[in-house]
Amino acid sequence: MGMIQVAGQARLMSQALRKLTGVASRTNCTIIFINQLRHKVGVLFGSPETTSGGNALKFYASQRVDVRVREKVVGPGKVEMGVRVKAKVVKNKVAPPYRSAEFIIQFNRGIDMNATLLEACEVLGIVTAKGSHYYYKDLKLGHGRDTASATLAGNDELRAELTASVRQALQQPAALEATLDAGSSGAAGAGSDEHTDAEEA
Repeated sequence: MGMIQVAGQARLMSQALRKLTGVASRTNCTIIFINQLRHKVGVLFGSPETTSGGNALKFYASQRVDVRVREKVVGPGKVEMGVRVKAKVVKNKVAPPYRSAEFIIQFNRGIDMNATLLEACEVLGIVTAKGSHYYYKDLKLGHGRDTASATLAGNDELRAELTASVRQALQQPAALEATLDAGSSGAAGAGSDEHTDAEEA
């Protein structure tokens, strides 16, 4: 207690990981480490951000994911319900790296799979958003993102059908790229929509 040990955690991680990698390989086990960001002192060029525990974990890890909060998710009554995060793969030995994804994490519940599925369907053109109304084919999912997510949460068959459609779209890279290009150009040139919130009146 009270003794100053230079780089004690870094040396401990280096020794521990040499033993853990062999055990994890033999037992076919996945080990997940959750780390935090620190700021290096005196950095004039480049990013001052670094992770604690030395460099051993960076070298031994098969995958490294950088998770950052983008914005807060506010529900009814302006109550903070969760956060929207962006996860970027900064190292990957088993798949192409540097891919990123955004999703919503709800407090006390975890990742909001229904809202994530709804956003993926909207990007891929499976679900259309007319104003603030969401439609799947001729079925109206609801007015507003929260209502549409609640509709998916209460309909297992519809959620399974949308999930299958998203998986099928992701397996066709050429069609997926064409859909994304068409969606971006359509969003840029869209001026107004015939279907607005006045439909609820």
